[in-house]
Amino acid sequence: MEEIDLIELWEFYKKKLYIILIITLMFGLLGSLYGVFFQVPKYKSTVSLILVSESDSTMTNNEVMLNKNLIGTYSEIIKSKKVLNNVINNLSLEHSYSNLQDNISVTSNDNAQIIRISVIDEDANLARDIANEVALVVKEEIPSLFKISNINILDEAETPLTPDNINIPKQLIIFILVGLVLSTGLVFMLYYFDRTIKSVEQVEKRLHLPILGTIQANSNKKGGK
Repeated sequence: MEEIDLIELWEFYKKKLYIILIITLMFGLLGSLYGVFFQVPKYKSTVSLILVSESDSTMTNNEVMLNKNLIGTYSEIIKSKKVLNNVINNLSLEHSYSNLQDNISVTSNDNAQIIRISVIDEDANLARDIANEVALVVKEEIPSLFKISNINILDEAETPLTPDNINIPKQLIIFILVGLVLSTGLVFMLYYFDRTIKSVEQVEKRLHLPILGTIQANSNKKGGK
């Protein structure tokens, strides 16, 4: 493998800086146009459930431990066919069970008895309605499944105002970085495969022979040969 002269490479990069700038700016522009005109916006709405004491009395340590152990089970129930098919029927959705399940995520905090149900949809209002309906169905189904009533709605889902999947500043930065990497790599490839001789030093380096003299190019075209 031919040894690379870093100083020579740096000089080559400076000469080809316009290529890097053009490609980088093109990628940034394409990323922005894609986000504004072509990317389909999707909205996320989240509803929060809290596990409480089944009775009106203060929650005991045993109830706290029971609720924490049930969080994982409840999370699976939320995405079950029993729950989601009821949601589809109640809202007369055109979604299939698998499609709706893919658009729902369930998260919880190990140190808190709270379950968050997030729904993503192209319709912001529908995302809100689905999230709230899932919470209602779960609240109705849990007592029949476990013979306990220890789940309440903490925060209802609201209509999201901005898409969850579109962030123009972030996408612009990502596309600019991609363009910068690709353009830098392209310039390096141009340098690596360029076999032309550009200086006296290159002749000495490649041929391992001393240079006895040089002939300067004559830029004066007047007066014949």
